[in-house]
Amino acid sequence: MDLSNKNIIHIKNNGIEYIQFRKLLQYKELINHAYCLGKNVNFRTSRVNKENLEKGQYESAINNYKELCNSIESNYINIVKTNQEHTKNVQIVNRKYNNNLPDINLENYNNTDGLVTNKTNLVLSTTNADCILLLFFDPVKKVIANVHSGWKGTLQRISVETVQNMKNELNCDPKDIICCICPSIRKCHFEVDKDIKDKFEEEFSDLDLKQIIEKQKDIDKWNIDTVLINQIILQKEGLQEENIIDSGICSVCNSKMMHSFRVEKEGYGLNTALIELKEESNDNSKSFK
Repeated sequence: MDLSNKNIIHIKNNGIEYIQFRKLLQYKELINHAYCLGKNVNFRTSRVNKENLEKGQYESAINNYKELCNSIESNYINIVKTNQEHTKNVQIVNRKYNNNLPDINLENYNNTDGLVTNKTNLVLSTTNADCILLLFFDPVKKVIANVHSGWKGTLQRISVETVQNMKNELNCDPKDIICCICPSIRKCHFEVDKDIKDKFEEEFSDLDLKQIIEKQKDIDKWNIDTVLINQIILQKEGLQEENIIDSGICSVCNSKMMHSFRVEKEGYGLNTALIELKEESNDNSKSFK
């Protein structure tokens, strides 16, 4: 099955599958990026509940990172990975900490769900299994970000927090920022009870919720469009509508091709999204090295 559409290209490269955004490929001389596909890969390098991984799982994840990075001509050693905890916390990344290993499972990135940098040769990584992953790129200031926004992160408006960090810390103009929305659970499958529905209604009372929240017939269940919420609040923050690019892919509907918590339940695997600023041959000043 080919997931390509007007916004994304589904690439198969020597057994490695991933999608890339057509909009970001317009800047391929400046950035590398990918969202990995496949149930045969798993990018889990730790467990939130602190239990040990299954034997060999960490090593397998590192190998999957290595193969994906090779496919997009990045160096897996340069990976910087968030320790996601469904917060609105975003960090500016200025350096690598490990010399010969990826920066994975570091305390420096605890309680962090978004990474921003203007440094080259840093491969920012987030993971998901239904949550929204957002790839940001400002081609004017040459700034990137990689953000994990589950429903809790969306409630905390982490996407807006990211744009504000890019603007306040690295002088980005929101009208220049591109935001690409990776595969995630969509309104068709994001079903919640009244308590969660009420939280969304309270937080987003400033939005027209008619298209966002829909009650199911005959039962007290609601479907919520968290992708649309992020699109709207990013536009309110100054991003241009044409610069908010949605993959249009539901992780539940396409669970045979990617990991989904709602489908897999216990033991669910993780997908990853990567983005990296390339080092320009005539300007080494912004490299972390």
